[in-house]
Amino acid sequence: MKTRMLVLAVLMALLAAACGSTSESGDGGDTDTGSCDPLPVVTEGQLTVATGETVFPPWMGAGADDFDDPSTGTGYEGALVFALAEEMGFTSDQVTFVRTGFDEAIAPGEKDWDFNIQQYSITEARDEVVDFSDGYYLVEQAIIGASNSPAASAASVSDLTELRIGAAIGTTSLDYAEDVISPAESVQVYDDNAAAKAAFDAGQVDGIVFDLPTAYFITAVEITDASIIGVLPLGDENVDELGMLFEEGNPLVSCVNAALATLSSNGSLASLEEEWLNQGGGVPTLSN
Repeated sequence: MKTRMLVLAVLMALLAAACGSTSESGDGGDTDTGSCDPLPVVTEGQLTVATGETVFPPWMGAGADDFDDPSTGTGYEGALVFALAEEMGFTSDQVTFVRTGFDEAIAPGEKDWDFNIQQYSITEARDEVVDFSDGYYLVEQAIIGASNSPAASAASVSDLTELRIGAAIGTTSLDYAEDVISPAESVQVYDDNAAAKAAFDAGQVDGIVFDLPTAYFITAVEITDASIIGVLPLGDENVDELGMLFEEGNPLVSCVNAALATLSSNGSLASLEEEWLNQGGGVPTLSN
């Protein structure tokens, strides 16, 4: 009898362990789906969000007097943070921003913030050392140029292959230019937008590739004598999706994913994208 009772106790313990196992959520791997009450944040009663050492429109600080101020909730990512916070039960004054370098945040190890948002592309290499939320924006690439540029008449990606193309270093725009457009002449690479503008003004390039939101900003503010020639088609191997970055194994990932799914299903995410990123609209998409 004692032996049977011991076996029964072991079986009950195994059953309880199975019922309490974790389930996979988003790109963050295995997370405890029951860990959102209370929310597993670094500071109780506060959502601590990390972002870039400088933030730029149209992502954050996109109001007339809001430059480099993420706390205003302007810009796509800025507005998204507050929408997620509200969905998770935080008031606006319970959201705190801290600043980090871009590469610094990707390094493995403990984080003193809940998540980091500054246009992080979800990649396998990064996912080895950090966790990501589900994607909150599918990035399209675009090409800008002057109205009298040879690029202005392009109707397809193949029309760009004989042109002089530029892109910024370390960006998915550069990857797209080199891997998808693959022009006959090597892609010209720039350290920053100021260098790209100088090359444009000097007539050294026919077109420059940027992600679409940046292209809107660049043509409105920095290279005002250029316009968006077209949105570039998504490539099978060049799909760039942005996700919020977390410390590896952070159980908050599933909580943020649940809030993000709600914002997606009720149309809020699309509304924010339309308000902050799809400025003007009506830009043609080039064919393959």
